[in-house]
Amino acid sequence: MSRPPFTPIIEALPPLVPFIGPEAMERARGRAFQARLGANENVFGPSLHALAIMREAVNGNWMYSDPENYELRSAISKFHCVSIDNVVVGEGIDGLLGLTCQLFIVPGDRVVMTQGSYPTFNFHVLAHGGKVVGCPMLDFKEDLQGMAQVARDTRAKLIYVSNPNSPMGTCWTGAELARWISDLPKGVLLILDEAYCDTAPVGISPIMDTSNAQVVHYRTFSKAYGMAGARIGYAIAHVDLIAAFDKVRNHYGINRIGQLGARAALEDQSYLSSVVQKIDRARIRISQIATDHGLRTVASAASFVAIDCGHDGEFAKRVLDGLILRDVFARKPSVPPLDRFIRVSCGRDEDLDVFEKALSAALADARSR
Repeated sequence: MSRPPFTPIIEALPPLVPFIGPEAMERARGRAFQARLGANENVFGPSLHALAIMREAVNGNWMYSDPENYELRSAISKFHCVSIDNVVVGEGIDGLLGLTCQLFIVPGDRVVMTQGSYPTFNFHVLAHGGKVVGCPMLDFKEDLQGMAQVARDTRAKLIYVSNPNSPMGTCWTGAELARWISDLPKGVLLILDEAYCDTAPVGISPIMDTSNAQVVHYRTFSKAYGMAGARIGYAIAHVDLIAAFDKVRNHYGINRIGQLGARAALEDQSYLSSVVQKIDRARIRISQIATDHGLRTVASAASFVAIDCGHDGEFAKRVLDGLILRDVFARKPSVPPLDRFIRVSCGRDEDLDVFEKALSAALADARSR
């Protein structure tokens, strides 16, 4: 029995997994992690208001979610002071990034992004036949001017910028981004991934100008709102672009419990503020743990801290392996020179206690080898 061949694009792709999940690692190890600090999940969880709404919604889970996401989009539009026609909801930012590539990328198109930046976007570009043109970071920040010049030189269609950046946690101010956006190359679309903007200082996000057809803002309920498992994200852009999303999105792709929970979470900004304070305290403690062990960190505006292990990528990998051996799930960048860092998500005091003890032993092992 024969089947049709895969498309040439898919046939040419190597097996790719952007991230190996902690569950897969636990299955391979045969035991659970004591501290889950590698996926930038918000261990403090959703607000009590959102939890109550989601528990109540379980009984109605026999129904599909509203395919127009009307109530959630209405709440988002009110929160950001934009029209509902400027908002699309998707299966996390990841799902929306895939749809964006579907809308704009044909085989051979160039896309500019930072080397070592969020690999899931790279994954989507390649799956649609695009070619990624990588730019190195500049002082551990995304090189905006360099990316714009590369986009001009290669006639790229898309530029991907995350602010705050993953995996380093660095950021540009909203004013700096706004000035840069005003001089974007013609014919280029800026994908502005703002997944971590809620944990950053006020003023790092540029004003959402929905009349500018060159910019799409991506936001999520997975990080500061503590709803990673719900898979709810949204994008805000010019009405014509949002209308195009409606042509290709999975209209029943959003689960009803997450849809209702996200709206409730958005209504509870006081809880969000309290969580951001906890994340800030965790960032301070992670940095102090690193300092106590003779390591340096990069100032982070995200829900994680990048720790410089002080040597090369091979040494940092030994440190990471030592943490995993001691039941701490963490991750590290893979592209030099970022690969000399490990990345640790913000956690509760008990999580960071486990990390602190494990780091001491992991560093000792790495140095002895």
